[in-house]
Order: sequence, then C-alpha cells, then structure tokens
Amino acid sequence: MIRRCDNSDFDTIWTIINDGAQAYKGIIPADRWTEPYMPREELQRQISEGVVFYGFEESATLAAVMGIQNVQDVTLIRHAYVRTSSQKRGLGTLLLSHLRGLTSAPVLIGTWVNATWAIHFYEKHGFQLVSPEEKDRLLIKYWTIPERQIETSVVLADSNWRHPGNK
Repeated sequence: MIRRCDNSDFDTIWTIINDGAQAYKGIIPADRWTEPYMPREELQRQISEGVVFYGFEESATLAAVMGIQNVQDVTLIRHAYVRTSSQKRGLGTLLLSHLRGLTSAPVLIGTWVNATWAIHFYEKHGFQLVSPEEKDRLLIKYWTIPERQIETSVVLADSNWRHPGNK
C-alpha cells in the first residue's frame, strides 16, 4: 500500500534512505560520500523545504520511500530509496507511478552520473537525460546543491518537460 508519510515516519525514512544509499558507496565520488549518506539534519531541512515523502508499506512496515517537491513550475522527484531487503520487487516503479499521478507539472529527476542503474530505471519509465548544459541550468534553478554535486550529477526529464516551450 502506498501512503503519504508523516512526522512519525521520520526515523524510518532516514533509515531507508541510508540503507538504500549503500548502493552508491564506491560509485559516486569519494568526496561526495558521507556516513551516514544523509544526516538527520539534512533530511529535516529537505522536508522543511517542501519535500513530501510517500512510502510503500507492507505488513505495517515501510519498505520504500520517494519524495516529491513542487519547485516553481516543475515537480522534482527526490530521494527514491528501497530497503536493500525489498529491492528488485517493483516498489520503486509503483511509487514513481503514484507520484507522477499527483502532478500535471513537468517532472525532473536528478541523480549521480555514475548511478547507471538509477538512470536506466528512469529511462525505462519514459524519462530522458537532458544535455549537460541544460542539466547545469536546471540544477542551479531548481535544486539547492553544492557545485561539486552539480558537476557529478545528471538530470532526467519527462515528456511534459521536453515540449518545445520548456527548453
């Protein structure tokens, strides 16, 4: 069952993000990796800035989380993570489909350039990589991330973004 997460889910969201993010260890640049991957304070900041998490719950336990954030004229998909023990079961697909159904705005997703599995996942669901120049512009406009992360990231856009008026 997919449901909107609330304040009582904070610790579980934090745990799932940091468990799922283990896939990035050794893949993303070493200077971008931290333990934990996302500190509690950063997660709280993200939520305070408007990231709303949804989760896939089974047997009264969250197995996956994905955030959505409306920023200006777009919707960002943020922090999509599945517990290691629940991966490869389609939970990310279910959450992505649900979140896309919540907005009519163009949807953008940022991820690490070396996270090829994540890029392929989003491409499989109709997203396309934007050019490096467009990526830089979008990350500066819609995200609040360090310059080094901009250098080491990509942005994928859905078909609503790719219409001529949005480029």
